[in-house]
Amino acid sequence: MESQKNKMKDLSPQPVEHDYNKHKNNPGPSPEAVEEKNENGGGLALKWVIPITIFILLAIWFLFFRTEI
Repeated sequence: MESQKNKMKDLSPQPVEHDYNKHKNNPGPSPEAVEEKNENGGGLALKWVIPITIFILLAIWFLFFRTEI
């Protein structure tokens, strides 16, 4: 039972690292990785690209690969 608790403890996210030499064996993420701003995210583009791609692929399938009408 104790080993399961230790395994679960190891899987939890590590806090931001401030003293790397002290925690060399198991470092947490750097402050830059946690606090980085996402000014040019891809979410807006993907919101349009994915549905249009699905529509085009469905149209191609419907026009060329459908065997029954």
